[in-house]
Amino acid sequence: MNEILIVDDDSQLRRSFEKLLHEEGYEVRSASSGEAAIAMTRETKPDLVVMDVRLPGINGLEAFAAIRDMDARLPVIIMTAFGTTETAIEATKQGAFDYVLKPFDIPAMLKLIGQALDAGRMMRSRVHMDAGPDTFEKDALIGKSEPMQTVYKSIGRAAPTDATVLIRGESGTGKELVARAVYQYSRRADRSFLVINCVAIPETLLESELFGYEKGAFTGAVGQRVGKIEQASGGTVFLDEIGDMPLQIQAKILRLLQERSIERLGGIKPIPVDVRIIAATNRNLERAIEAETFREDLYYRLKVVSIELPPLRERKADVPLLCDYFLSMYAAEMKMENPGIDDKVFELFNAYDWPGNVRELGNIIKKALIFSRGYPIRAEAVSQALSPSRQHDASGESQDMEAFTRQWVREQLDADTQTDLFNFMMDRVGRIIIGEALGMTDGNRSQAAKLLGLTRPTLQAKIEKYNLSFETKVKE
Repeated sequence: MNEILIVDDDSQLRRSFEKLLHEEGYEVRSASSGEAAIAMTRETKPDLVVMDVRLPGINGLEAFAAIRDMDARLPVIIMTAFGTTETAIEATKQGAFDYVLKPFDIPAMLKLIGQALDAGRMMRSRVHMDAGPDTFEKDALIGKSEPMQTVYKSIGRAAPTDATVLIRGESGTGKELVARAVYQYSRRADRSFLVINCVAIPETLLESELFGYEKGAFTGAVGQRVGKIEQASGGTVFLDEIGDMPLQIQAKILRLLQERSIERLGGIKPIPVDVRIIAATNRNLERAIEAETFREDLYYRLKVVSIELPPLRERKADVPLLCDYFLSMYAAEMKMENPGIDDKVFELFNAYDWPGNVRELGNIIKKALIFSRGYPIRAEAVSQALSPSRQHDASGESQDMEAFTRQWVREQLDADTQTDLFNFMMDRVGRIIIGEALGMTDGNRSQAAKLLGLTRPTLQAKIEKYNLSFETKVKE
């Protein structure tokens, strides 16, 4: 269970926070001063600190500096009133995860807390390489095949340097784990590690998220904002799905790699930054260069070290190891006995092309374990997920589904009835996914979150956004 330390001299706010976060499944401690926060951080080692700027005795900025000296990887969210925004910005420059203005929106705050806890876990949870089947760690690279041995060697060679690393591989092969392993075995392992998903953030927000902005840079920029790259100075930034990054922002990343400086939106002064860039993509960048959607000069700057992750269909000898690993991990997570797996399951797995790679295998094992009721996992329990039409060439049902989805998207685009069409369509799909996960788990939100690979607060925020409950029957 994640432990959160709330630091504020307002006793009513602390009590409200404690009640809210307890309901979300967090363990909560509180402190009323900066000195108490420092002592409790040293003693209890929380997973996240949420701290006000104005405190009796030493202020929040001084307390943050002391906490950062103890552990630079501990995420800290700064709370501030409008009058102390400049102090909060300064804290962000020094590495605070983010700041929020009082009074804050509760769903937005819960989302930020979930993001901060995820970031802290990524920095502090070591990725185990070449782990055995008895490994219970959630973060592990599993496999003894020759392609995976090549990956381990590449990580070992790249990690001690400050070279830019480009990780390539299909979706679900473990690119983020490799990025974290490079970070954790590097000289910057005691500094921050920030993940930016270039697809998850809307194009209109990505530039300001990366580089920050000055007051008045655009409509709504009522103050200065520090970007993630500046915030991570001294540490590592992981640019996931960089192959989907807009050309305009690619030019700024190229400048960062060449000149080690950035400019905020609306700014005229270069800001020196010292960050290591690790990038990943499932795109064919060579084809993207030919199509003029990816810069060739950036491509060569990124691939100083290139790590290729093999798809699961090219290392099927690792499937039994991966199955043992997922069974052990999920059984321990669900506090149940490991039921084992029938040999006939491996015959099915061996005939399958694994379009979703390791992620797909893990999801299949998790779902089968949830419904196994303690019995060994048998072929019948997984055969539905491994439709014959998806074996070998991954055709048939998956292609029919893709064609159906494309047709629906085209119909929505042709109708042009929404002003925010992209988010409208994403919300429609998201509502279906969340609704089905709640249905499969009889409304158990913790199990639904595990099934979807989400944190419970993130799932809760989406349930509220889509106005869902277990009784809700999603029919779209």
